[in-house]
Amino acid sequence: MAKKLKDYYDGDCARLLGKKIKKHYKVFDINSFISYIESNVDDKKFMERQDIFVDAFEKYMTGNYNNDIEIFTKILGPELSVAEGMFTQGWWLWPVGRYVERHGLKDWDLTTAFIYELTKRFTGEFAIRPLLNANPKKTLELLLIWSKDKNLHVCRLASEGMRIRLPWAKKSLAVLEEVELFKAVLTNLKDDKEKFVMKSVGNNLNDLMKENPLIADEIIEEWQKEDLSKSAQWIIKHGSRSRKDKK
Repeated sequence: MAKKLKDYYDGDCARLLGKKIKKHYKVFDINSFISYIESNVDDKKFMERQDIFVDAFEKYMTGNYNNDIEIFTKILGPELSVAEGMFTQGWWLWPVGRYVERHGLKDWDLTTAFIYELTKRFTGEFAIRPLLNANPKKTLELLLIWSKDKNLHVCRLASEGMRIRLPWAKKSLAVLEEVELFKAVLTNLKDDKEKFVMKSVGNNLNDLMKENPLIADEIIEEWQKEDLSKSAQWIIKHGSRSRKDKK
């Protein structure tokens, strides 16, 4: 029987994370950290397990957000060099992202700098959500910058992090408070040739099609004023799959 996703976040994952943390935080009580997680995760669902890990971070790490982020930065490891690997190589970083999701509003600059690095190894799409909801304009201005980044994972995050119906996250309509910035981010990415990024932009457009098809059509019509790249053509098709009046 194939291992369920939730089952990866168990005592073995706690030991993996614990050893990495201990290397940079010598007084870390690794045994209590592991024991806490092992004694609490067995009957928990996926996101509940993530929260058990975060509870353990809060209980056994420094108790200071800035100091914890400094430690987490040191354990990130090498950047992913290709589109693949987010969940096959960086899977163990999910609880770290969940920690940032819970506490990230404490320090905007520190949090966004960490998310930028995290997404090169795993993904920051969940961690950025509270920032987006709290301050759509400031967050989208940052995502607009990231949409031009040289790192493909950062470019994807610029789109994926602002999706209205992001899987594993609560629905958010924050982008509709700053529609022009939202449009600008997608437009910056519409000609990206990396399928990894294209799929995110298409899914983003499809989410919008479900919530506000008028705005989605505005974006498509604006793009169609110029010759469309193959990437943009694919994104429009992928992003229009939920429209009720398909032509």
